[in-house]
Amino acid sequence: MIDSLIFDFGDVFINLDKPATLRELQKLGVKDIPAVLFECHDRYEKGLISTSDFIAQVMAILPGHKAEDLVKAWNAILLDLPQERIEFLKSLKKDGEYRCFLLSNTNELHIQYCFDELGSDLMTEFFGLFDKVYLSHEVKMSKPDPNIFQKVIAENALLPNCALFVDDTLVHIESARSVGLQTWHLQVGVEDITQLKSKL
Repeated sequence: MIDSLIFDFGDVFINLDKPATLRELQKLGVKDIPAVLFECHDRYEKGLISTSDFIAQVMAILPGHKAEDLVKAWNAILLDLPQERIEFLKSLKKDGEYRCFLLSNTNELHIQYCFDELGSDLMTEFFGLFDKVYLSHEVKMSKPDPNIFQKVIAENALLPNCALFVDDTLVHIESARSVGLQTWHLQVGVEDITQLKSKL
């Protein structure tokens, strides 16, 4: 019996335009993305480098561009956080049947953008609907590393076979399964998190 729910953030709650950053960089004249940029992104999402260092490194990798233009391209992936998904989460909280956790690969720039553009009140309310929020840049590890799932399990005394993990990325789902979690591989554009109860 499921008693705990672990949710991804991007494309589960907040809508994403995943190709947007590359598209915006191309508008700036960046034709090819060097592999080192992806390595830099990985370190930043794990909180291994600061935001200022990340921006400096991106400017060094992609010279000739203003910091604000690169940050704008970086944040272009982020869209809206539909109210119906927040209301659904509120109903879960009100029912009290499940413990709810957020587990997201993200970074300081993206979270700050959410607070600035979607609103501090909305984001504070949203994060407050979870028993605990795990952001990759704060915990210094990221999905699909099994250790990040083990951290959530251990810190909250979860029984893996009684916890459901929801994510739109298959490699994350496979890693969660490897540590014994139940999973729902959400198909973006076909399914919605508000349909969760039909999966339980």
